Formats: sequence, structure tokens, C-alpha cells
Amino acid sequence: MVSRRTMLRSVLLPSLAGLVSLATTGRSTFATTDVVVPGAHPVTPVAPQTGVAAGAEVELFPIAYDDVRKVSRRFRRKEVAYETPEPPGTIIIDVDARQLYFTLSGGRAQRYGIGVGKQGFEWSGSAIIRRKAMWPRWVPPKEMVARDHLAAQWAGGMPGGPENPLGARALYLYQGEVDTLYRIHGTSQPQSIGRAVSSGCIRLLNADVADLFERVPIGTKVVVLPSARQVAAQEAPRFGRAKRGRDR
Repeated sequence: MVSRRTMLRSVLLPSLAGLVSLATTGRSTFATTDVVVPGAHPVTPVAPQTGVAAGAEVELFPIAYDDVRKVSRRFRRKEVAYETPEPPGTIIIDVDARQLYFTLSGGRAQRYGIGVGKQGFEWSGSAIIRRKAMWPRWVPPKEMVARDHLAAQWAGGMPGGPENPLGARALYLYQGEVDTLYRIHGTSQPQSIGRAVSSGCIRLLNADVADLFERVPIGTKVVVLPSARQVAAQEAPRFGRAKRGRDR
């Protein structure tokens, strides 16, 4: 007679072997179908530089995207509700609020915090962007050269780079064929955003001006609202006004 132990072996071992095979096959199938990314969602190769899309022009110098953490939340880039008669695609600069708005459709705008200089309070009106430059060369005005020995060192022009006052990008404003000498440009000094700085025009974080640079084409209209210094007790014309209350 076949012993009880032998009989159990003859019955159970093939079954156990089948279970092991099934479990192994199951694991293999699971790994193949679930871990491999489906064809509809191909793996995107990591770009050599953070924030640069494939095929985009590589930055000549690094942009400090972490600078946004050094800026008050009310001066950080954000899409907000914004009422204005100006059409979408217009830049509106509110020097008193230290905000720049790029108008979108549906009563919305992309908001950027800015730093303003002396020229920012002295000039207002409409202009057109006639020139755009990446890591632009800076030529200090003659008045600055005369009063500032550091600027005098670059009277012939300072090459673009991290130390250049114009930062990573510059947008040049013209009225007709006349250069207003008014610039929208970047800065590597996040502490100047939201403040009236000693010199310069309109400055944004380098990361913000790079974002704005990609949004605006040559020919973009720019409206600079009069500051309180200009209108004194009179109410400033309302080219644009953010909705009261919390941004949304």
C-alpha cells in the first residue's frame, strides 16, 4: 500500500509547483504591464536645465528661480482678476502698487511684482515694445556716468551677465521712433521687488521677466499709470484696476 505521506506528496507537490509557477508568472506579468509606462505617456527626458523646454534656447547664465521665496507673497507672479478697458495682450504698470499686469481674456491678468526707480515715477503714458533682448548689454546714461564712479567704469557698455543691472531680459519702450529710455528688465536683487530703488526703470525677478519675455511679442502696447506724485490730489486715470478683495 502506498503510504499516506507518499500519497500526499504525489497529490500536493504538483499543485504547489503550479501555484509557484502561477505566482511567478503573475509577478512577471504585473511588472511588465504596470511598471512600464504606457505608450500614450512616454517618459520625458530630463532637460539639461530646469525650466527649459526641449528645443528651447539654453540660457547663457543661470536664472535663480528660488528668488521668488525671498519676495513677499503679494509681489509673486500670479494670475488674478483684473478689470480694464485695454485689450488682452497689453502690459499695464501700476508704479504706486508696485505691480505689472499682462492682460488676458475674460477679465484676467498675469500679475508680477516690480521694483521701480526714479524714472518710474517721472514717466507715464503709452508706449510700444520695439526691441527685446536676452542678457542685454547695459550702457549707463551720461548723467549716471557723471555722478557714479562705478557706472563710469562701464561708460562704453557692460556685457550681459549676472552682474548686469538689466538682468536676464530687457524690453525697450518706444513712442513712435523715439526711445523713451524706459525699460522693463530683470534683476538679481529680489530685495528690491516691491520697493522704490535708487535708479533704474521697472525691474522684475529674472525668473519673472523671462516669463513675461516669452509672452509678449514686438509691438506690445505698454500703459504706465500716472503715480500719485504726478497727479497729487487729483485722481489718477483708471486704465486698469484690480478687483477689490482677495485675488482668485
